[in-house]
Amino acid sequence: MASAGAAKLLSGNFGNVCRQLAVRSQSTAAATAAQPVPEKRLKKFSIYRWDPEKQGDKPHMQTYEVDLNTCGPMILDALLKIKNEIDPSLTFRRSCREGICGSCSMNIGGVNTLACISKIDTNLNKATKIYPLPHMYVIKDLVPDMNNFYEQYRSIQPWLQRDDGLKPGDQQYLQSVDDRKKLDGLYECILCACCSTSCPSYWWNGDKYLGPAVLMQAYRWIIDSRDEMSEERLKRLRDPFSVYRCHTIMNCTKTCPKGLNPGRAIAEVKKLLSGIAKKGEPGLNPMGAN
Repeated sequence: MASAGAAKLLSGNFGNVCRQLAVRSQSTAAATAAQPVPEKRLKKFSIYRWDPEKQGDKPHMQTYEVDLNTCGPMILDALLKIKNEIDPSLTFRRSCREGICGSCSMNIGGVNTLACISKIDTNLNKATKIYPLPHMYVIKDLVPDMNNFYEQYRSIQPWLQRDDGLKPGDQQYLQSVDDRKKLDGLYECILCACCSTSCPSYWWNGDKYLGPAVLMQAYRWIIDSRDEMSEERLKRLRDPFSVYRCHTIMNCTKTCPKGLNPGRAIAEVKKLLSGIAKKGEPGLNPMGAN
């Protein structure tokens, strides 16, 4: 009885539907099989390599080929594909993948930028050259030593300072809209060091000259209407090297991946140091008193 019922079911509408689905499935499979396999779009990447732990290893360029059909659009996508599928020994920094953290800064095609927001040049006849940030000690491959850079950043004491004796967090400090606007184009810096390592003055005097990134952050705190230590901050910059090694070459502004203008910030610091400009009084009492 069960066999007869099944045969009747298959001979009815349900059976017709099953047969139609089978025909469609076969047609789809045939169409898929007939589609030509896309031709590979092989792009060459010439990448700086050096491993200090490998005896006898010297800095050299190594070329890899990546199929752009199976790769994301950014340089970081290509680097990750190389590391994951071709050469796991390739070393570089990366984190956010969206131009916020500054970890993947490197020199790509002769320009200091971020690998995560730098699009791959789709010209297959030209290899893309990738180096670590220039004129910095290299730890391995595309990883520069950032210790000196961060020490310089720490030297400017990049935090809000006041002489009211209150513990940090005990008081909310107010700021007018106009005073807040003065910080635009400064606080967005992600400390990727693209600007500083593009500056010839920083190449020559990196031990004494603070460089564009750090000086822009120094200016950010000097002009903050809530900060009461602007004069002390300026005093720490009054020497022949910290600021005045800047010769307005402006490589810093040209290369900044965030579109900021460190050169202008340095010029403003010079004006404050020379007395041409003054910080001015806050538009709103930070303590909220009348």
